[in-house]
Amino acid sequence: MRIAEGLIAGAQIYASTGLAIGLIFIFWGIDRLALDARHSWAFRPLLLPGFVLIWPLALWRWMRWRRDN
Repeated sequence: MRIAEGLIAGAQIYASTGLAIGLIFIFWGIDRLALDARHSWAFRPLLLPGFVLIWPLALWRWMRWRRDN
């Protein structure tokens, strides 16, 4: 039972972190990263579920882009 609780707690932390970083990216980061996405507010919520799942990769690429530019 403790293993299952630990897995669920880990998944909740992972998803919460992904949601927080995803919201920051959607409201602040996408304007700087993708110029075509500016003023596309109907498109942005569609990115959030994917961002929650792959947030470590997206965060790494976002930081790498920031460093290069």
